[in-house]
Amino acid sequence: MFKAIALFGFKKSSKPFKEYYSKWFKTLKNVHLPQLRHAMSSSSTAGPILLASHVEVMHRHILNYYEALDLAAANDVAQVLFPDWRNPLEKPFLLLGDLHPYLFINLLRSFLGDDSESEFESEFNPEIFDKQLNWHVVMAWKSPSKKLTTRVDQIECGLRLMVPALVARARDAQAAFVEKVAGEWGRFEGKKEEMKGVVVEAAAAEMEELVGVFVDANRLRRSVLSDILSVTDVYQAAVFLEGLAQFLVGLRNRELVRQFEKCSLELQLIAEVSA
Repeated sequence: MFKAIALFGFKKSSKPFKEYYSKWFKTLKNVHLPQLRHAMSSSSTAGPILLASHVEVMHRHILNYYEALDLAAANDVAQVLFPDWRNPLEKPFLLLGDLHPYLFINLLRSFLGDDSESEFESEFNPEIFDKQLNWHVVMAWKSPSKKLTTRVDQIECGLRLMVPALVARARDAQAAFVEKVAGEWGRFEGKKEEMKGVVVEAAAAEMEELVGVFVDANRLRRSVLSDILSVTDVYQAAVFLEGLAQFLVGLRNRELVRQFEKCSLELQLIAEVSA
């Protein structure tokens, strides 16, 4: 649809957002994630202060990404709403151009649900522990507070209402565009020059709405992250952000992407043979 709109005079951004994302991702993987992990392993008296600063740095890095996405959407919403620069393994986890907000809460629940006794706890050795691990990090999610679990339930409840509403807005915007253009097509018998004004007007209205939907989706993603970090202590927040960052890194692992593509191809071939 957006390629067709381009034929009527709409131009894409001259600077692809994927260039920004590539730099942002490399900083996440090679700078912030290693630094956060190092702070998580620190057992010095300054450990909590150091850890809190790296949690804030990681959070700010993610917020900067969503702010950059908003700016890119205002310039070229098609580029970020339908990101062809995402690999096949990343795309199933996207909603309206970026990570599905449910992913954040599901990742959090994976820590809340981990009540099993770890190998470390069953074979605890204080001498080894002091040299290798931070006790507060290891035990961060062992006994989550009632306040935290209640807030997680509230966030999840809100997502059940807001996510379908955002999807409906995007769907309605596209439907309005199709209805407008299709309704006028017969009157102008498909003549390009006569239809240009109709398409441009309808596309402009749709794009304006899609930019709003995209920005609101990013606002929701930022809100969920901030809500999670506001109700967790510094050790819980560090474990959560480390897990989120590692998930993002894993989605761009070449071997995992290759295996995913191979699996997808095999499933496609099976479907074609069965048809």
